[in-house]
Amino acid sequence: MVETSGVGTTGLRERKKQRTRWALTDAALDLFLAKGYEATTIDEIVAAVDVSQRTFFRYFAGKEDVVLAIMKEYDQVFLATLIDRPGDEPPITALAAAIHHVLDSVRSADEEHTGRFAKIRDVIEHSPALEVAQLRYFSELEHELATILARRMNVDLATDLRPTLIAATFLTVMRLGFEGCAHEGLFQPDEVASRIEEVFAVAAETLPGAWSAA
Repeated sequence: MVETSGVGTTGLRERKKQRTRWALTDAALDLFLAKGYEATTIDEIVAAVDVSQRTFFRYFAGKEDVVLAIMKEYDQVFLATLIDRPGDEPPITALAAAIHHVLDSVRSADEEHTGRFAKIRDVIEHSPALEVAQLRYFSELEHELATILARRMNVDLATDLRPTLIAATFLTVMRLGFEGCAHEGLFQPDEVASRIEEVFAVAAETLPGAWSAA
C-alpha cells in the first residue's frame, strides 16, 4: 500500500509540474507575440500564471530558455534517434531517418503542442535577440552532432574535418528551411515539416558527396 501510494503521489506531482511548465510557456509565448520578446518581463509572465519568480526559475533559466526549450527537446530526440541508427548507414541516410522521425513527432503532436510550435517559430522570426540566441545554440548543437557523426564514422574529430562539415551543412539546411517557412508565413507544424523535408531532399541531391562519406 505504501509503495503504490508513493508511485501515485510522484505521478501526480510530476503532472502538476508539467502543467505549471506549460502554463508558463503559454503565458510567455502569448506575451511575446502581443508585446514583443524584448518588451516582456519575467514579472509579467509569472503574474499571468499567478506564480512567483522563484517558481519560474525552477523551470527555465530565463526568457530565452522558454522559447528554445521545446526546440532543444526535439533536438535531443533527433540526436538519440541518430545514435540508434545502424552503424553501417551513410551519414545522409542516418540523418534523413532521424530528422524524418522528429518531423513525424511534430506532425503527430496534440493541438496544444502544435500551437506552441507555431508560436515559437513566429516569436523567433520577429525577435533579433532570439535569432542570435538560436544561432548560438546551433553552434553548440553542431559540435554535439559532429561528435556523434565522428563516432559513427569511426574517425577522430580533431583530425578529420568531415563530421564537422557534415554537421554544419545539415544544420545550415535546417536553418534555411525554417527561415524560408517564416518568410512565407508558414508556422504550422505540418507545413514546416513538409518544407524541411523538401529542402533536405534538394540538399541531398545537390550535395551528395558532402553527406555520403563513409
